[in-house]
Amino acid sequence: MPLSAPVLLVLDTATDRIHAALAVGDAVGDAACGDVTVLDLAGGAQASATLLPALAGLLHGAGLVWADLDAIAFGSGPGAFTGLRTACSVTQGLALGLDRRVISLDTLMAVAEDARLAAPHAWSAGDTLWVLQDARMNELYVGAFVWDGGAWQSVQPAQLWALSEPATRWAPDGVLAAGLRWAGNAAHAYPEVLAAIVGAQQMGASASHAAPRGLALASLARQAWLRGDTLDAALALPRYVRDKVAQTTAERQAIKA
Repeated sequence: MPLSAPVLLVLDTATDRIHAALAVGDAVGDAACGDVTVLDLAGGAQASATLLPALAGLLHGAGLVWADLDAIAFGSGPGAFTGLRTACSVTQGLALGLDRRVISLDTLMAVAEDARLAAPHAWSAGDTLWVLQDARMNELYVGAFVWDGGAWQSVQPAQLWALSEPATRWAPDGVLAAGLRWAGNAAHAYPEVLAAIVGAQQMGASASHAAPRGLALASLARQAWLRGDTLDAALALPRYVRDKVAQTTAERQAIKA
């Protein structure tokens, strides 16, 4: 059975940021329990070069070494192809070298958890949150989660939506459906296209700033650890939602026109 007070290293490079955390201590309750040290660094093309030194710095700052880790958790996506491969390969390499288990986390759920941690008293059992993340190429990664009072449960697995889909589905007359809540970086990426669902957002500015940050990743990783929800490193895989990785020249020119 898993210990209740593990040392967990968590990371996510599915977006243009490197989000990571070192969680040490009590794994009961929210991520605020125990000790959590977080990182938020520029990612993108730099992620593969800066991720390992950044993780080593987390350990060094806590007076720990790699062998002190009990497991390594990573955001499996959906997200940028290169970012997902970076997070997965680094996690697998470390876990195999250290003979440690891996925890696979849903990046969209981490965004939901970040939004919840920003206002924990605003959530009751049964509340639903949609997560909308920029997927580039005029598409969104979308998933929905229900808060059961202690954890998030996925009710809409990650899928791709066209930019027009949220407004068509939730605000066909220009008014956001009553009670609907959503979070993620989509509003920042496409403010004009999503204007119909941004203005009426109930959760305020914090929702559009929600991201798979270290504290949220640590919270999800601790929950997974307590459930015994770990994997052999060889079984850790990115969570791909699309097969197409780029637009053709003709498609880019058509969008520009």
